[in-house]
Amino acid sequence: MINVEPGPWSPAPAPTMDEITFKSDTVLSDVHLYTPNQRHLMVRLNGMGQPVFLSQFKLLWNRDSGVKGGDVRTEETPPTDAGSPPGSGCHHEDVSLQAKADTSGQEGLEAQLDEDGDLDVVRRPRAASDPSGPLRDKVWRGALLLADYVLFQRDLFQGRTVLELGGGTGLASIVAATVARTVYCTDVGADLLAMCQRNVALNSHLTAAGGGVVKVKELDWLKDDLCTDPEVPFSWSEEDISDLYGHTTILLAAEVFYDDDLTDALFKTLSRLAHKLKNACTAILSVEKRLNFTLRHLDVTCEAYDHFRSCLRQLERLADGRLRFVVEPVDASFPQLLVYERIQQLELWKVFVEPVMGPVPSAGTAPRLLL
Repeated sequence: MINVEPGPWSPAPAPTMDEITFKSDTVLSDVHLYTPNQRHLMVRLNGMGQPVFLSQFKLLWNRDSGVKGGDVRTEETPPTDAGSPPGSGCHHEDVSLQAKADTSGQEGLEAQLDEDGDLDVVRRPRAASDPSGPLRDKVWRGALLLADYVLFQRDLFQGRTVLELGGGTGLASIVAATVARTVYCTDVGADLLAMCQRNVALNSHLTAAGGGVVKVKELDWLKDDLCTDPEVPFSWSEEDISDLYGHTTILLAAEVFYDDDLTDALFKTLSRLAHKLKNACTAILSVEKRLNFTLRHLDVTCEAYDHFRSCLRQLERLADGRLRFVVEPVDASFPQLLVYERIQQLELWKVFVEPVMGPVPSAGTAPRLLL
């Protein structure tokens, strides 16, 4: 018998959901793994081998008292009572956030034991009046900080066209659309984009009141071109592409800097888009300096954050004779309107993209950003 070992030409079998292999040696932090007793919420792995979760939320906004100076609450959606309609809950002043896991397809109650036979302890849902805060603020903390900044700097977003990279649940895009004209909320994966579209529909009462529009589109950071195939869900029309490049002046990104490969792809995409936009633009980036245990160091490090800062420095040094990138931190002492834990590790950064006076290089692709 001859044993033939698979060579490099043999495709490796795709891991099933029960046999997950992460490509990174970093043990992921709570933003990725914070789903107690809800393992079924992970729908797939993304292109970098990281898990993708689904969640839904609804913002309840009392416009009578206005936003500025008001109290904004975030809370987990309590279990629906038999006599209460779906989405009902406790209303707070100005804005409150009802968040719930997407449990579509779930049938019956979960077993009391997990796959290994260990006891699966079900946590008691917190009441709406629980002062200790929301259950899922850890998942959205960076997006909530970015949304807070949008509410604080409403004049900056008024009537603008905004592009969010890695929109996830769509929270920041929806809040931006309360003042912006058009917001392109982008991500990858039909399941994730469909969830985002549902969240946009759930919160259409906010965007419609201000006249803003959220358009959910696919934007893959690993590809140079936008998908224009009408057969592909969430693809781009020629009109949308023209509007995107012709009018976008603000780019947003939150909670997308946890993996070095994704961070590299994001900054390359940011540079590529900046060279295609007709107007000067500003990118607002929200990041949390996360402490992770790495298998390589067998210690707690901030590698993902350090790589993010390194990319910012390299972006600032990028010179092609056409654009320059100016990076500066944002003072996070602005008012907090959303209820979450604004820890010291939460940061906002601005990247100003400005044209350079002088001869313009010949047309072609954007300069390569080596990360």
